[in-house]
Amino acid sequence: MKLGVNIDHIATLRNARGGIEPSIIEAAKIALKENILALTMHLREDRRHIKDEDLYEVKKLGAKINLEMAATEEIQKIALDLKPYSVCIVPERRQEITTEGGLDVAGQKEYLKEYIKPLKNAGILVSMFIDAHPAQVEASSYIGADYIEMHTGCFTHAFEKGDFENELEKLKSAAKLAQSLGLKVNAGHGLNYENVYLMKEIEGLCELNIGHSIISKAVFDGLQASIKKMLELIK
Repeated sequence: MKLGVNIDHIATLRNARGGIEPSIIEAAKIALKENILALTMHLREDRRHIKDEDLYEVKKLGAKINLEMAATEEIQKIALDLKPYSVCIVPERRQEITTEGGLDVAGQKEYLKEYIKPLKNAGILVSMFIDAHPAQVEASSYIGADYIEMHTGCFTHAFEKGDFENELEKLKSAAKLAQSLGLKVNAGHGLNYENVYLMKEIEGLCELNIGHSIISKAVFDGLQASIKKMLELIK
């Protein structure tokens, strides 16, 4: 498995006061010293953390960017101009604190099938952020996505309660189905230093995208040390 480091929360802290501190660019430079696959950055419609200019400045560093985005025309245009390594299409509600669940691909598969065509034609890998449900996996295959990213929030909540086996089995089954349909599989949301070891039980996982836990640990241990520790855990 590879690690994608989400640096949105660096921008959240910066935006709390305005100005330039802490620096997204410095965070990106530190992360890129380690053996990570990509930097994940979510350009929300309300720009609550990552700003447009952050994306372009980070790309100048030679970083692979995994752009999390809503399926809107505005963000699609930015993605086509930026040409990130990959995009992950996510649901988005302005009142939510963080992404609360997977995208309903099955309920809008014809729209999404057309929406992702320009992105794929531009050579951008396309992932769908979905709950571990067979209908969503099958719909992701139907529209022509390259990857799914399984939403691990339910697993995380179950882990905290000490009864996670059922949720872990759902992830395993969804991953197996996706791979049988030719999809590659990533996972993310709520994964942390205590529960991430269980992701090794899911065969064929390509990438874990983790942000909040790494940035939280970095407050006490530093960003580079926190990334190193997570990389050790997922090896």
